[in-house]
Amino acid sequence: MKAFESTGKRLLAINNYFYRRGGAETVFFDHMAMFGEIGWDVVPFAMQHDSNEASPWSEYFVSEIEYGRQTGLLRKVSQAASVIYSVEAQRNIARLIERVRPSVAHAHNVYHHLSPAIFSTLKSAGIPVVMTVHDLKLACPSYKMLRDGKVCEDCSGGRIYNVLRHRCVKDSASLSAVVLAETMLHRLLGLYREKVDRLVVPSRFYLEKLVEWNWPREKMIHIPNFVDVEDYRSDWQEGGYFVFAGRLAPEKGLATLIRAVARSKQRLIVAGAGPEEAALRRLADELNADVTFAGYLSGQDLHRLIGESLALVLPSEWYENAPVSILETYALQRPVIGAAIGGIPEMVKEGETGLMATSGEVEDLARALNAMAGLTPAVRAQMGAAGRAWIASDFSAAAYRARTLDLYATVGAA
Repeated sequence: MKAFESTGKRLLAINNYFYRRGGAETVFFDHMAMFGEIGWDVVPFAMQHDSNEASPWSEYFVSEIEYGRQTGLLRKVSQAASVIYSVEAQRNIARLIERVRPSVAHAHNVYHHLSPAIFSTLKSAGIPVVMTVHDLKLACPSYKMLRDGKVCEDCSGGRIYNVLRHRCVKDSASLSAVVLAETMLHRLLGLYREKVDRLVVPSRFYLEKLVEWNWPREKMIHIPNFVDVEDYRSDWQEGGYFVFAGRLAPEKGLATLIRAVARSKQRLIVAGAGPEEAALRRLADELNADVTFAGYLSGQDLHRLIGESLALVLPSEWYENAPVSILETYALQRPVIGAAIGGIPEMVKEGETGLMATSGEVEDLARALNAMAGLTPAVRAQMGAAGRAWIASDFSAAAYRARTLDLYATVGAA
């Protein structure tokens, strides 16, 4: 790897988890690596966890909060208090600031574990703060705008009591009450609106949705996610299957996809794990659908699976933000079939880099599957090449770096 001289700039990179757990963590780690490569000193701040990567800064990480584990009453009360406002996180980040004095703090996901209490500490210390918006937590207390498998915007206009009324958090009154209290306090203290200087929003859809929910447009900037196409092979031999890659959760639209696969008589390989796996396996068996569950895959194994597919299918039924999986698929020079919901439509050029289908509609998704399968391999390869060329310019690491450096300069990174 090329060596870079230090710029004297220091990035405090903040995220709940310090291992590659999902899309937000992918952006978090790639962002840190990018700025380290151009000579910035990068200091992470996260939560302690058994799966964390090694870090010389881990002594400053906050105590683990992992939901679903068996704990005593006092521990549960302590965790609930930390979810709402973590004094430990404030104390630890204050010690870290005193030691390293960052030029800018860039936060990713902080709620429930680190808590936005740290933003008050950073603001008091005069550190510019930006935050990447990976989901809709700033508007929806339960962060997905999803209830009973359907898009829900009941909390619009400040009606956040609906999170408790509908038991939006794991159908639990107690957990929903904690999240309601958390949201009320954070809004009262202005921990996001007043303590964060700028919000980085990866999709135009999310930016416009936050504007609808009364977030000031001038506080936000659209910076798309990125991949480096040079890290991805593009010389794959096409197989005869479609692929889904991601968490097996209700909002991902997998039940709709399996029904569409059965109707269209296509073949699907599902790469991922999650709470819906058993139910999805049963559904595939009942419909006699040609579905293979490959389990969780990553790295080259996942690249090969996508690279040899007819296309990646993203059948989401919630407001997706800006899925990195679409960018990775284009980098592998394969087309995408995407649901017309959230930020997905702005990442798929209909008929050029892929096809769109109506979210949640089996018939239309089956139509899209058959339409993609009916194209010649040369046309699908042309779609993949168009996608790769598109992200090499508009979604490249260089474009992301330039946009982010401009943002840091705007907020006064010293």
